[in-house]
Amino acid sequence: MTPLHPKKLLLTKWTAVNPIAKNKHFLVSRVIKPELPELAIEWVELEAVYSNAVRRIHWRQLQDETIWRRGWQGTLGQQP
Repeated sequence: MTPLHPKKLLLTKWTAVNPIAKNKHFLVSRVIKPELPELAIEWVELEAVYSNAVRRIHWRQLQDETIWRRGWQGTLGQQP
C-alpha cells in the first residue's frame, strides 16, 4: 500500500473489508487536529456513505489491509 499521510486523508474513500453496522463504504469527513499544534494527528472521522453514521478511528488503522481498502470497492449501488 502507498504510504498515507494524515493531513492528506480528508475526503478520501475507503471500503471496510467486513461491513460495519451494515455499512461498507466510508469517506474521511474530518481529520481531528490535536489541541497542541506540535502533536501529531491521531484521529479521523469516517462517515458511512449510505447511513451517514460517523465513527472515530485512529488514522493508522486505515493502513491495515485486513480491515480497510483504499477507494470504494464492490458494488456501491447495493446494500449488503
